[in-house]
Amino acid sequence: MRVLYFHQHFSTPSGSTGTRSYEMAQSLIAYGHSVTMVCGSGSMASSGLADIPVNGVRRGIVDGIDVIELSLPYSNYDSFLKRAWVFMLYAWRSVLLALQLEYDLLFATSTPLTAGIPGIVMKLFRKKPFVFEVRDLWPELPREMGVITNSLILKGMDILEWLSYHSADACIGLSPGIVRGITRRNIPASRVTMIPNGCDLNLFKPEGHKGVENIVGIDKDDFVAIFCGAHGIANGLDAVLDAAKVLKARSVQNIKFLFIGDGRLKPSLMELARKENLDNCIFCDPVPKRELTKITASADAGLMILANVPAFYYGTSPNKFFDYIASGLPVVNNYPGWLSEIIGENDCGIAVPPADPESFADALLAMRDNSERQRQMGLNARLLAESEFSREKLADKFVDFLEATYKNAGTHETSR
Repeated sequence: MRVLYFHQHFSTPSGSTGTRSYEMAQSLIAYGHSVTMVCGSGSMASSGLADIPVNGVRRGIVDGIDVIELSLPYSNYDSFLKRAWVFMLYAWRSVLLALQLEYDLLFATSTPLTAGIPGIVMKLFRKKPFVFEVRDLWPELPREMGVITNSLILKGMDILEWLSYHSADACIGLSPGIVRGITRRNIPASRVTMIPNGCDLNLFKPEGHKGVENIVGIDKDDFVAIFCGAHGIANGLDAVLDAAKVLKARSVQNIKFLFIGDGRLKPSLMELARKENLDNCIFCDPVPKRELTKITASADAGLMILANVPAFYYGTSPNKFFDYIASGLPVVNNYPGWLSEIIGENDCGIAVPPADPESFADALLAMRDNSERQRQMGLNARLLAESEFSREKLADKFVDFLEATYKNAGTHETSR
């Protein structure tokens, strides 16, 4: 089976962002399928290609994947209009490629929602199987966050969402809320499955607390709570700074917050920390996944932080959570929902109420002051990663789902 895979923000592990599509492509290849990956040029991503682009495109084989990188630079620092323009350009150029390339099944993953456009168009012109993967519910999320308020834009996104789901032969949702959001659009449950983000158990490993080293502002004996990921509106990182203020007010000196990543709000967060004299907040640049594993293995807790938006409760599947538990880190989570429930059921961290910096600070103190309890929660986290969220197991489910969709769409049966 030849899979034409569209992911605008695709990255290999040499980048500083999620690698789900890389892992899924590797699994497809391991089972004898071929993958052509079409992506853009993200500021934190790495396609694995280094040649100079020719006519705005570079192409080559990266770890068995036929990668086509379109020269469409993207950054979270860009304005909304610029990002929207890049999204549309990627969709347009993807459609042109899909008209030319030979494939058996087209797979597209959001965000952005415009990722579904090649599948919609190709369903009309080439009538080949199309699978759409939904990583976030749009326009529900931007509407609830107040990021997009223009009624015409929201209506257009609403139509695009409906077309993407109904053009697809099958859909994948990354969380329970996303699956419910898809089926609410009158998509039969038999055509939808949930495959959350998973844990790379070979890349992220618990290696025992060694203390985070070589980072200015952190001493070897500090208790380090780490946040890895985007610093944007959705992430609600002001909640961490509020907890840092509480700890400073209580004269707690040896709990440090380590932020690794980038985003539009990072400069303002750093400036606020400076003004408030929050020397317990340490900000670092993004690092490649392979380097990040060394830091997470040496930290004491992972921070799963999001803005208090109800659509997030069951409608997200954050990579960072799965990296934390694979690293054997207990997780401090600050919003209700399916991840909060998982943490409670598996005793692998502490869930605190939203907008409650005192409880947030108490949770970190409880971990710091009971090392045996903290160690047990870390062990439970790794056990959960191995038993429920192994990337290898989830990738097998992914391949099975695509093969079944290909077969059920009326094309010839694939074999492994």
